[in-house]
Amino acid sequence: MRVLIVAEHASAKYGGEAFLPLNYFRLLRKRQIDTWLVVHGRTQDELESLFPQEDGRIHFVTDNWIHQLLWRLGDLLPRRLALITTDLISHLYTQSIQRRLVRQLVRQNNIDVVHEPIPVSPKFPSVMFDVWAPVVIGPMNGAIEYPPGFNSRHNWFVDLMVSKGRKLSDFGNRLIPGKLQAKILLVANERTKQALPRGNNGTVLNLVENGVDLSVWHSMKQVHFDLEQETRFVFVGRLVDWKAVDLLLEAFSVVASSANVCLEIIGDGKQRNLLEAQTSQLGLSKKVTFSGWLPQKQCAQNLKKADVLVLPSLLECGGAVVLEAMAVGIPVIATKWGGPADYLNGDCGILIEPTSREALVDGLVNAMDKLAQFPQLRSQLGNAGKERVRQYFDWERKIDRILEIYDLAV
Repeated sequence: MRVLIVAEHASAKYGGEAFLPLNYFRLLRKRQIDTWLVVHGRTQDELESLFPQEDGRIHFVTDNWIHQLLWRLGDLLPRRLALITTDLISHLYTQSIQRRLVRQLVRQNNIDVVHEPIPVSPKFPSVMFDVWAPVVIGPMNGAIEYPPGFNSRHNWFVDLMVSKGRKLSDFGNRLIPGKLQAKILLVANERTKQALPRGNNGTVLNLVENGVDLSVWHSMKQVHFDLEQETRFVFVGRLVDWKAVDLLLEAFSVVASSANVCLEIIGDGKQRNLLEAQTSQLGLSKKVTFSGWLPQKQCAQNLKKADVLVLPSLLECGGAVVLEAMAVGIPVIATKWGGPADYLNGDCGILIEPTSREALVDGLVNAMDKLAQFPQLRSQLGNAGKERVRQYFDWERKIDRILEIYDLAV
């Protein structure tokens, strides 16, 4: 099997969906599968450092003034609007360059299958058609909206533009028909399957989007049963509006008034200054630590020291951090909306219905208070999470499945 992976980025530093092509390439090469990677040059230094022995297998599209201009313009827009405008244009521009390189590599190396794992949006068109090899796209995961009870967090103009963009996506996919012509389309859930462009001719298969590298995310945790000892809650993610860290802080302030608890916030983003100010206003400066962005290994170490992960996201299609927390043996409190609801069940965490702002805050308070009071329950949920990850979300098992899918595509 000779595989070519093409993606905008493959990176541990960028995080998010950029982890996906990185892990496909890393684990396929670990199994000595002939694999090539075509990505943007922004991650060249990182990839050459990670894979010094893979010279000649990784190819880069050089950053130019068009990429830089689109990035600057996108930085001025609300994130959801940038995603369907400047980000989309930049992605398609990059892919048009990549397509020429992919076609060349397919011919030179007798590639059996081209795999495009990102972007995970089912609506984004793909330029990977007529590349002289069957194409696999995904797993895709998307088509999520804010919960109905959170209209106050909407921007009506952004919502209107996103809605218009989605309605135009079928036309865009007919104009740029990579998804319509792909041999196999992978989807993470039924929601995403329903959002695929109409008229696709490929086989649609289910495959979970995220996985866990158990060599990094593993448990050596000893649960403490002393109620006098501080219970350590942690949040991991970008500090942006839809992650709802402001609601987490509001709920945590209630819990902290009657329990011996602390909260670490790992991640960075545009809302950090606002959230630090909110922390100070709530009188939580001695209880809440902002650790900023951390490298993967350091993040794993900090997660292993925590007792509970809390993820109050309102617009989370995936949520790899949920699986990572489960892998290190700590329970998860999360919003029952989007990706976390695909990963968690009542055996390994607590899911909170986001029926309203007040209901979510109250649910967070009750869940944090419960897990602070009952360390035995934390242990029980954490052990169940480890087993669930081992059975269903181990990256090694995911690679087993992707190799079967490649065989189907050829």
